[in-house]
Amino acid sequence: MIELQTPPNRRPRRLPTPRFSSDADTRSIQIGVLGTILVHLLLFLLVPKLLRIEPAEMMARAPVSPQFDIELAPDEFTGPQEEPPPSQFVEVNPDAPDNVPDKTINFGAQNQQAAQEKPSPETGADRPAMEGRTDIQSNQIVSGQLTDEAVFSPPTPAVEASVAQQPAAAPRLEQNPLPGFEKIEGEAPDSFGSNIAKFPENASPVPEKIEGVRDVPLIQGATGFAPQIDPSNPRPAPRLDRRARPAIFSENRIGTANIGPVAFDAKWSSYGQYLQQLIEAVQIQWDRILIQSRNYPSRGTTVTVKFRLNSLGQVSEIIDVRSESGNEQAKRNCISAITDRSPYGAWTEDMKAVLGETQELTFTFYYL
Repeated sequence: MIELQTPPNRRPRRLPTPRFSSDADTRSIQIGVLGTILVHLLLFLLVPKLLRIEPAEMMARAPVSPQFDIELAPDEFTGPQEEPPPSQFVEVNPDAPDNVPDKTINFGAQNQQAAQEKPSPETGADRPAMEGRTDIQSNQIVSGQLTDEAVFSPPTPAVEASVAQQPAAAPRLEQNPLPGFEKIEGEAPDSFGSNIAKFPENASPVPEKIEGVRDVPLIQGATGFAPQIDPSNPRPAPRLDRRARPAIFSENRIGTANIGPVAFDAKWSSYGQYLQQLIEAVQIQWDRILIQSRNYPSRGTTVTVKFRLNSLGQVSEIIDVRSESGNEQAKRNCISAITDRSPYGAWTEDMKAVLGETQELTFTFYYL
């Protein structure tokens, strides 16, 4: 038997509607609240449309304090940008010509443009191509030998000319009397005769010969000045600035296109010249200590010393000392090489403007 079942009839669902209270006073309050809500809703939706303001913008707007902005045109009040000073110290070749490079980060004791004696396949570097070690970063390109002298010794005061120089008597000129004439005539009556005169050196109208010096300046009676020698205050011997300390070269495969004496791209600065003299003084003192020392550290020992130098040229602090081998004697030698020659001379005003009152330096010593 097949039975067909149908669902019972159901009344359609109605949405819930608010019901007001049967009490008259309560019902009036409910109607007033509902009317207030509807009015505010209509205002919130209609007023922005009339004023063309989006609701989000109207909600975000709030009273703020007065303020203003100033916008300058690009590069309007900007002066010429100065090139930053070079930051990498290099030891230049003292025999290279003085030539200011166009642009470089290197500075030293002399103006130089990068050059090398022979061309290299690859060019474009600020230093010459050379063979060397790959495990050491060196800033040297020439090697030499320093003399054992005080690099920072004060100059000898000049002696006044009134005391150091006295007028010297002018040398006497040799003078010879003028010669006579010799007349020679031939036997033929129609021949020509001749007069012969032989003039000696320094001939002058004097009756007799005067002994003296043959070569005398043309200005007679002039007096010269001969420097007086003071045994108690000897004059300093001439000093050649063209020198270089012993060097360790770093390998550099990319060279420069300029051909000439090996040179860096470097600009002179008073700080570069000061550092060059300081390094030379430390090198000389270190060599002296090693010569006088009986215990030479093993080859390959490396010592790194970081210290602080103040504007008076004094080593004010040894910050750190490191050694791969840990040899205490090697450390003491390097520290003494730095401190024994201190002070190294006061800084100039332009050095103080760039460096301030102190500067940290790091020296690395290689026992080869």
